[in-house]
Amino acid sequence: MNVILIISDTFRRDHLGCYGNDWIRTPNLDKLARESFLFDNAWVSNFPTLPNRYDVMTGRYGYIEYDWSPLPQRVPVLQGVLGAAGYVTMMVADTPHILQHGANFQRGFDAFHWVRGQENDRYATQPREVQFPCDPSKLRNPDDTVVQYLRNVAGRRREEDYFPAQTMRHAARWIEENRGEPFFLYVDTFDPHEPWDPPQWYVDLYDPGYEGEEVIYPVYGPADYLTARELRHARALYAGECSLVDTWVGHLLGRVEELGLLDDTMIIFTTDHGFYIGEHKLTGKAIIWPGGHYNCPLYTEVARVPLMVRMPGQRKRRRIPAYAQAPDLAPTILDFLGVAAPDTMQGMSLLPVMEGEQRRTRPLAISTPSLAHDPNGGRPSTVTSGDWALVYHGSPDAPLVRHLTAAVDHVERPASVPSGGVPFPELYNLKDDPGMTRNLIRKHRDVAEKLHREHVKFLQGLGMPEEYLRHRLEL
Repeated sequence: MNVILIISDTFRRDHLGCYGNDWIRTPNLDKLARESFLFDNAWVSNFPTLPNRYDVMTGRYGYIEYDWSPLPQRVPVLQGVLGAAGYVTMMVADTPHILQHGANFQRGFDAFHWVRGQENDRYATQPREVQFPCDPSKLRNPDDTVVQYLRNVAGRRREEDYFPAQTMRHAARWIEENRGEPFFLYVDTFDPHEPWDPPQWYVDLYDPGYEGEEVIYPVYGPADYLTARELRHARALYAGECSLVDTWVGHLLGRVEELGLLDDTMIIFTTDHGFYIGEHKLTGKAIIWPGGHYNCPLYTEVARVPLMVRMPGQRKRRRIPAYAQAPDLAPTILDFLGVAAPDTMQGMSLLPVMEGEQRRTRPLAISTPSLAHDPNGGRPSTVTSGDWALVYHGSPDAPLVRHLTAAVDHVERPASVPSGGVPFPELYNLKDDPGMTRNLIRKHRDVAEKLHREHVKFLQGLGMPEEYLRHRLEL
């Protein structure tokens, strides 16, 4: 048996037809979903990019021990366990952060292929002068990241030159060459993460005839710097990216089918988090300004993610209501392949709920940036259980975050809280208010207190160090 794990960075759940979207074209992923176990309650665990991959590869809840940094050498990883069990393991990736600056997330694979040039990857030096697609003040890191990116992609001529195409085509070729051996293929594509610049025909699907500025790499923060028309076009750019990814994931999946591997291959598709495009009056997934970095609350658009798992030979969809998070992927893959999981893994196999042997995995899900800092007040966690979601920033009297963070792009900034104090908690009813827009904390304080107690109990069960946990004991 084989496993293909695809992570498409920053792919919003609500932009897929299988999760109810009716205006964005994603036929290939929707077809995969029709033949998969489709998880309705997959939530971010450790946030954002590198922390997510830590959870995926180690099967651990990294937020109690890890922040944006290289993958530690001594923690057992999924690919290493599979390699020791006789599987050929391969990473194909264009996501730069997991490979640049010594991040070391290729550790444990038999081989890896890095498709160069995404985002701020120091790949090209020409052309020296680039033309911005809009007023640079509307772009995040215009003179560094955006300039570098525009140099990197200056030579593109055809759709095959775009990153999802390069990555998925290379992955397909690798399968052709290795199909005679049991394998684990990990594919990590950065799109639809910004910069948003898909081929024009994809943009025209959603906003034809637009002639204004194109904000391809929006500032992270309040969205009021964009006009309503610019914001609408930004949504079209992102939607075009989603369709571009879908096209080339379809190429890979089509090759798997042509090679006759669908009956002996588990296929998983997911993402690390979403992105605000005007929702909650924000653009981005954090608030970043010249003097600092603030982790804004993880509402549904960012924290609830797609997850589909197609078992070998599966032809019919089944929806799974149980909670699923990134640390569960490694135990699930190992369980499927009959390989023992190391006792360092904290996630749990999803096979029992997929096979109907049990109804749930755990009673709640915690989505959060790293909590492994002291002091750590002001870092927002979203705690979901049943119909409710609590946004919690730490105990009211907790000292505020006062350290440097390299999230989200390896650029160090002071982590801070603009309000100058630990923000008040928020409570939302996901059944009545799935977009988390009506704060019910005053009306249902008892619900919030119950969620808070369950979250403390869960963290204690993970073995969160007391020095960190003590700042999260009060609501």
